[in-house]
Amino acid sequence: MNATPTDSAPSPRIAIIGTGFGGLCMAMQLVRAGIRSFTLFEKAATLGGTWRDNTYPGAACDVQSHLYSYSFEPKSDWSRKFGTQAEIRQYLEDCARKYDLYGHIRFESEISGAVFDDALQNWRLDLATGVSDVFDVVITACGQLNRPAWPNIPGRDAFAGPSFHSARWDHAVDLRGRHVAVIGTGASAIQFVPRIVDRVGRLKLFQRSGAWVVSKPDRPFKRFEQRLFARFPLLDRVYRTLIYWKNESRALAFTRFGFLLETFAWKARFEAWRQMRDADKRRRLIPDYKIGCKRILLASDWYPAIDRDNLDLITDDIDHIEADAVVTKDGTRHAADVLIYGTGFQATDFLAPMAITGRNGASLNAAWRDGAEAYKGISVSGFPNLFILYGPNTNLAHSSIVFMLESQVRYVMQCIETLREPAVATMDVRAERQQAYNRDVQERLDGTVWTAGCDSWYTTASGKQTNNWPDFTFAFRRMTARLAREDYALEAPRRPAHDQPAPRADSG
Repeated sequence: MNATPTDSAPSPRIAIIGTGFGGLCMAMQLVRAGIRSFTLFEKAATLGGTWRDNTYPGAACDVQSHLYSYSFEPKSDWSRKFGTQAEIRQYLEDCARKYDLYGHIRFESEISGAVFDDALQNWRLDLATGVSDVFDVVITACGQLNRPAWPNIPGRDAFAGPSFHSARWDHAVDLRGRHVAVIGTGASAIQFVPRIVDRVGRLKLFQRSGAWVVSKPDRPFKRFEQRLFARFPLLDRVYRTLIYWKNESRALAFTRFGFLLETFAWKARFEAWRQMRDADKRRRLIPDYKIGCKRILLASDWYPAIDRDNLDLITDDIDHIEADAVVTKDGTRHAADVLIYGTGFQATDFLAPMAITGRNGASLNAAWRDGAEAYKGISVSGFPNLFILYGPNTNLAHSSIVFMLESQVRYVMQCIETLREPAVATMDVRAERQQAYNRDVQERLDGTVWTAGCDSWYTTASGKQTNNWPDFTFAFRRMTARLAREDYALEAPRRPAHDQPAPRADSG
């Protein structure tokens, strides 16, 4: 099992599920390594992941553009310090064209399930259309923010007017002069509410709990700055590095010294006081939970938008929804023509709704019944040759997920090189390694701000923290820099190579 693959070594047939930042990064690195035996499966008609789905007014990133992009594919002409949805999606499309990935993508091909065949040592992917295909390796890149979370409110289906989730924005609905009810004040709402409040007749904003919001240091790049980045690539890299270390320093506040976050809390209170006239709205807008326990949001127009006279901030609990109103528990009917849900995503339901079946008929849903976990956020014992990008405990609150994805992709590339060896057909992370790793992660999470007791999308209903990485991103990169083969059970092929099914034509 110590054979070293060569450039002429056969490559396993690889399936990549998803064409957002993670899936495209994986495919691009395969191309860079000279491996083209892969297929990307995309449930939609176009690529882009969350940056395709979220087209609501004001959609933008809260990580600086130069860091929220691939390190190996810099873009010198970002229009703003923080990229907008349209520009980020265009960037992804440009990358896909440059690496000739469109020929590898099967659009409108939603994966409903995957089953590992122990005898054949491969995975059968089942598509929602009823078609199946076979691959040696499956890499999921579904993201954590791809399935909208709909609140369980009685009468939700009774609303007679237009209603939609912010992640599925209905641009055909004209909001001008309408009475609009918005349920939720999370990361999406703080971006789209300021953009629509001037258009609507009246906006009823239903808030279950406030959000800590600090100003966003955003501005357009000047033309001369873009020219400098283009002419002097080193300057672009230095700028990116400075951003990285500035953001990285904040990990100390989230993971070790939570009291440092109080500076941001003070700043949020000051900005609310400075930008809002309505003292009652201001009082109800400021959260009562420890800052950092939920995601800290960036916006410079949130407080003035809430202060508008045509916006009603409603903090009473919702009882039910009727055909033309949202009714709170105090019996008040809040009339509405349009209903918009800004209620986030099902972030802890990793890989759902796909049904993943591993060795001996083991269900991944059953394995994760107490909360998702994976070795280094990538491998799950009992599910050979399955690798997860943006898996459990790889999310961040302080830096760029693209940096984390690149670290994970580098690790998976080492796994694929191992699987190119003639003597290796499958690799399955050892259960004891996975258990020890996740015990350590959960112990380290105990001392972070995310366990301060608030109800956030970082945790499951039972209270397990399955999303965030409890350390610096450079620590994760160092941890994933080298594949330790002893962490995996490596299995030799059970059939001669010439008996293996040929890859499909559209697999490259």
